Amino acid sequence: MIIKASAALRNGYSAISALAHETKEPIYITKNGEGDVVLMSIDAFEKREQILQLRAKVLQAEQERINGEKTMSIAEARNVLRERVNEIQG
Repeated sequence: MIIKASAALRNGYSAISALAHETKEPIYITKNGEGDVVLMSIDAFEKREQILQLRAKVLQAEQERINGEKTMSIAEARNVLRERVNEIQG
């Protein structure tokens, strides 16, 4: 976990920005010794968002399965995907 004071952001934005890009991790900015904001590169933010969206889809699918919705085997899923690919290429 990277923690920096707000003065570091104010006085050395370029260094903080470079650190965010190099580490691809969030940087926690404090104000008066307390947590204030989190800074991260756009690439790291977008990757995190993609992961969260994927997790949400997996959780939704699992909930649907628990609720008794129809599921398919791996073989059935492969066949469906092959059919779709053939339609696109066809």
